[in-house]
Amino acid sequence: MAGPETGPEPAAETTGAQVLLRTLVDAGVDVCFANPGTSEMHLVAALDAEPRMRAVLTLFEGVATGAADGYARMADKPAATLLHLGPGLANGTANLHNARRAGTPVVNVVGDHALDHKPLDAPLESDVDALAGTVSARVHRSLSTADLGRDTADAVAAACGPPPAISTLLVPADVAWTSAAGLEPGTLAPPAAPGRGALDADGLESAAKALWSGEPCTLLVGGTGLRERGLVAAHRIAVATGARVLAECFPTRLERGAGVPPISRLAYPGDVARKQLEGTTHLVLAGAASPVTFFGYPGKQGDLVPEGATVHRVTEIGAAGSVALEALADLVAAGVTDVARAGFAPPALPTGPLTVQTAAEVVGALLPEGAIVVDESVTSGASLPQATAGSARHDWLTLTGGAIGFGLPAATGAAVACPDRPVWCLQADGSAMYTISALWTHARENLDVTTVVYDNGAYAILRGELLGVGASLPADSPARSLLDLGSPRLDFVALATGMGVPAVRATTAEELADALRRAAAEPGPHLVAAQVPPLVP
Repeated sequence: MAGPETGPEPAAETTGAQVLLRTLVDAGVDVCFANPGTSEMHLVAALDAEPRMRAVLTLFEGVATGAADGYARMADKPAATLLHLGPGLANGTANLHNARRAGTPVVNVVGDHALDHKPLDAPLESDVDALAGTVSARVHRSLSTADLGRDTADAVAAACGPPPAISTLLVPADVAWTSAAGLEPGTLAPPAAPGRGALDADGLESAAKALWSGEPCTLLVGGTGLRERGLVAAHRIAVATGARVLAECFPTRLERGAGVPPISRLAYPGDVARKQLEGTTHLVLAGAASPVTFFGYPGKQGDLVPEGATVHRVTEIGAAGSVALEALADLVAAGVTDVARAGFAPPALPTGPLTVQTAAEVVGALLPEGAIVVDESVTSGASLPQATAGSARHDWLTLTGGAIGFGLPAATGAAVACPDRPVWCLQADGSAMYTISALWTHARENLDVTTVVYDNGAYAILRGELLGVGASLPADSPARSLLDLGSPRLDFVALATGMGVPAVRATTAEELADALRRAAAEPGPHLVAAQVPPLVP
């Protein structure tokens, strides 16, 4: 017996959540790294109505925020995050700190309690506005569905800058679920392109005079100045004036390898950095911060600017670095049109047991053309800069803010941003554990990420800092257990395979080379647990 006739399904009602997503995608934000909860369910449901948005699930908010950072560094545009209330934002704050220090654009969409529920002080209620303010250039709470499109467009504009920054939009659940019938997505005003207006005219003039003074000058480069355009301009300045050129200690994105003008980075250890800057009379900052040590140490100055040196800033930190360098080069090096570039001269493949040195040489020898290297190798990466200087051309992303747990998430975002480029994540073992669940996302999204975990069983960076601050622990001190990962020993092969990532262990240079070759030949993610002795015993 035939059932009653049924007409077509009624059209789904447009909600505030759908307006928000349409606004994001219309503004060019078409990737969202998400760890949602109840307050974000209408935003999740709205994804079905917006197929242009790619949603990438992460199992921890710190992976979502770190992925958004890595994505923006390579895509030169923001990704969105979708986070659950104040605690979700709190879980993601460490990698938002790194993104803030990197000057990368991120649009955080943070769900909040419905407006009539917020005064009830439910268990997940918190001062999310204050928390967001610690890492965001702009925090805005949308209080009306009618305003949500405009609020979203404003959030994207604030993230894009100039200068690029973190922008956080707080979205009460009822603002997302309420009907938005008749409402249009917000529109994004054309952003102002960073140009010469971003430069400090007085700073340019004083820097030019200093560079032509004949006195010892050091040019410290950061931000976009570490892309090819900026590096060419910096080397033109060096050729014309004899200035020494250095990159900031932890660059957001450094283009390097064959075909790119080479540059050394300011060292992390303060004593080494002081030697690099020794004798400088004029320090010219192009997109870099005035150099300081990461920490204070007994009896040592934290400010690395040599005593008596004059500092000249030609643009703000991270802003328009390449534009600033080109403007400065036009003033002092107009006659220099070409500079030396690094040749293709990778190291020979080593043999024998893995060490910090031999592991670096394997990476340098096999690094593929166009690779994106995400470096959180910490002490185990001490030999990497020299070993990879003549490798095939690549980009190098570093831990800008010092909050560990960056590498695996940033590699996630870089791989999503550049699916046609191999991503190598060079990862210390201790910091890998902060965000190890990123491997699950690598497998779920079938990302071309090869992770090398430097498995030394030690918090070697902390051992080094123990010496640096003048503290000491006897050999039999129970407190030494805080600087040791060996009891029980972490099994990264088991951890990776348990999350769907093929993994092997390497104890020799030959095994590491074989593993990296296999990873390059096979699609999808891979992990190699490279057993190396700690650099700081």
